[in-house]
Amino acid sequence: MRWNHLTEDAKPAGDGRPTGPPALFGADSVVTRTFDTPEFRGITFHEVRARSIVNRVPGASRMPFEWTVNPYRGCSHACVYCFARKTHSYLDLDTGTGFDSQIVVKVNAPELLRRELGAARWDGAHIAMGTNVDCYQRAEGRYRLMPGIIEALGERANPFSILTKGTLILRDLPLLRRAAAVTDVGVSVSAGFTDTALWRTVEPGTPSPAARLAAVRALTDAGIECGVLMAPVIPFLGDSPEQLRETVRAVAASGATSVTPLVLHLRPGAREWFTAWLGRHHPHLVERYARMYAGGSYAPTWYQRRITRQVHELAAEFGIGPSGPGAARAVVLPERPADAAPAGPTQLTLL
Repeated sequence: MRWNHLTEDAKPAGDGRPTGPPALFGADSVVTRTFDTPEFRGITFHEVRARSIVNRVPGASRMPFEWTVNPYRGCSHACVYCFARKTHSYLDLDTGTGFDSQIVVKVNAPELLRRELGAARWDGAHIAMGTNVDCYQRAEGRYRLMPGIIEALGERANPFSILTKGTLILRDLPLLRRAAAVTDVGVSVSAGFTDTALWRTVEPGTPSPAARLAAVRALTDAGIECGVLMAPVIPFLGDSPEQLRETVRAVAASGATSVTPLVLHLRPGAREWFTAWLGRHHPHLVERYARMYAGGSYAPTWYQRRITRQVHELAAEFGIGPSGPGAARAVVLPERPADAAPAGPTQLTLL
């Protein structure tokens, strides 16, 4: 694994300026571990002491927030379409199975966040979490970084939002309620479909859609408003009128405050992995996908608008509104018909 270009030991150029991006952690601070337990079998954890934890979103992004916190890199949820896969290539790690099984853990994230929030230059801006990889993936059950992160944000009354597929968020309900009493807290759960057969193949490491929507109900019953990011809507596999209706019906039944559809987008890194999966499971769709995504990472604008219209009509029918000011701001997503991938190893966003 190539750590050198991310460490404090990287050599400067002849004029004294650094040759690459700012150091993320020290070269001697990487500890690699494996755990022979059923939930972690086959997964390698690289524990690092990060040098910064609050990341600026690239300027090209249209997301309604500027800062993120990501305690993990890589994700055992193993979603075949995950747009963040490309980030593993910055460490010379495989963007396929490596992304699913080689997890970087920033073990000092809570203490580092406290320090950065306390800096004189920090102005208390909204911080989004779960917009790169899931902060409530399986590793969080062992490393327990999120309680300290939520506490640090609550201590400073710093607004934040969380997007997750992980039901482990329910563990931190008391902390979320405490933070919500002093600042703006937004929570959204991602569930693009309710088809269990599709879920088992495309999101094999995640809790089931039904379990996620049950978590939405638990959050809302506890007084934490929770929206649903209906993502991804997968063309030709999860976008039939019947599938959309069933998903929106289930979202409404969960008590979600909003539903926001997002059509599958396939950035470099994710595109190759998803296409290989498609060839194994649905070879008859490979050519149709090649045509649909011939223009880049995003489905055609007409298709995105059609899905959005259908979902909003169903939401109105079932008595649930689209995302609005009261919903978690991490998922207010504009259409992006053209590619806008960052040029280097910067923080990726949903769009």
